[in-house]
Amino acid sequence: MSRPSPIDRPGELAAFVASVEGGSFSAAARHLGLTPSAVSKVVLRLEMRLGVRLLHRTTRHLSLTPEGDHFFRRAQRILAEIEEAELEAASASLAPRGVLRLHSGMAMGLHQLTTILPEFCARYPEVDLELTVAERRLDLARLDMDEGADIVLRPGSIQGMKGDTLIVARPLCELQRVICASPSYLKAHGMPRTPDDLAGHNCIRLLEHAELALWPFESPTGVRTIEVRGQHTANNAETVMQMALAGLGIIRLVDVMLGASLASGRLVPVLADCHHVEPVPLHVLMPRDRHRLPKVTAMVDFLFEKFASAPWRQPAAPPAESRKRR
Repeated sequence: MSRPSPIDRPGELAAFVASVEGGSFSAAARHLGLTPSAVSKVVLRLEMRLGVRLLHRTTRHLSLTPEGDHFFRRAQRILAEIEEAELEAASASLAPRGVLRLHSGMAMGLHQLTTILPEFCARYPEVDLELTVAERRLDLARLDMDEGADIVLRPGSIQGMKGDTLIVARPLCELQRVICASPSYLKAHGMPRTPDDLAGHNCIRLLEHAELALWPFESPTGVRTIEVRGQHTANNAETVMQMALAGLGIIRLVDVMLGASLASGRLVPVLADCHHVEPVPLHVLMPRDRHRLPKVTAMVDFLFEKFASAPWRQPAAPPAESRKRR
C-alpha cells in the first residue's frame, strides 16, 4: 500500500476521533458527511499504516484497544490545535458576533453578571448572549460537546482538570467569605465580640452542607473552627441572605453576593478582625478550540476589566488591637 501524503492525515485522525466519540462508524459518518463504509475504510487505512489495531469492532459498537486509547487522546489534542489555528487565522479581522454561551453559578450570575451585561451588549451588539445561571457544575471533559458552553465561571479548585489540554483556564479573582447580620438583628441581640459569643446567637445555616456550619477564625495557635447553631436553615445561599436581611440571624456567605448589601449598610460585618475568610479562586474556563474566537475573547477581556479587582469587596477590617488604640 502506498504511503499517504501528509495532507491525508488530518482526515484520518478526524474519522478515527469521530468514530470513537460517536461510538460507531454510522455516527461518525453523519458528523463528517460521509458514508459509514467510507469512514470504516479511512480508519482501516490508518490502522494499516500504523501497523496496530486501534478499535475493537462489533456489529453494534466500537471500543478502543489499549493502543487506540493512547492514540485517541493524542489525536484529539492534534485536531484541537488544528482547529484553533484555523479559527485564529480566520477570525483575526472579524468583529465579535454570534451566539455566546456563558455559564455561571447563582451568586456570581445574579449579583454581578446581570449588572454589567447591558454594557457588554452595547459594546458588541452583534453578540447574542445565552446566559445560564445554575449551581450545577458542568462536565469539563465535555464542555464543548454535551454542555455547549463557550465560557464557564467556576469557583473553587480546578486541580482535577489541570491535565486536560482541551480546556483553557484563567484565574479571574478570589472570592472571600464574610460573616454579617442586619442592623436590626444586632440591635436586638447585640454584636458578638469573640467567636465564642456566637453560641448565644442565631446563625442561619445551609441545609445538606454540614461542613458550612464550621466557621473558621484566626487564633494565636492557628485557625480555629466554631460549630455554629441556630433556629433557622435554608436550602440555598440566596434564601439564607434574604433571611439575614430580614433580621433573622447571622450568616457566612461569599462576598460576591453580599457586596451591595454591605455597601448600603443593610448588612454589617461581624467578627471581621478575626474571621478566616477562606479565599475561593474564581476561574474563567473555555474550550481550547474556541477560546480565541472574537466573541469569546471580547467577553473574557470584559470580565477581567470588570471583576479582576473584586469591586464588590469591602475594605478589610483593621486588627482588633489597632482598633483599641484609636
